[in-house]
Amino acid sequence: MLRYLPFLLVLALWIYAFVDCLNTPEEEVRHLPKVAWVIIILLFGEVLVGPVAWLITGRVRHARADGSASAWVAPDDNPEFLKSLGKDDRDT
Repeated sequence: MLRYLPFLLVLALWIYAFVDCLNTPEEEVRHLPKVAWVIIILLFGEVLVGPVAWLITGRVRHARADGSASAWVAPDDNPEFLKSLGKDDRDT
């Protein structure tokens, strides 16, 4: 079973890069048209060149100003959400 692990990891990366490329809006694709990236991922996926190239250079990755990767904020840390709670109380 362990001998299939490298093949499965390559396949998983290949599928992830392909789906990520298809779901990325055209305006966020860098250096080449989206169709060209899809072809590169499909043609060079078995040797990892296409998927790795897509993940490194093909898509614009948005970073937050504070350096964290996620843009999601918990409701109790979100000042806009906390303000909206006060508005509901005053409206009733």
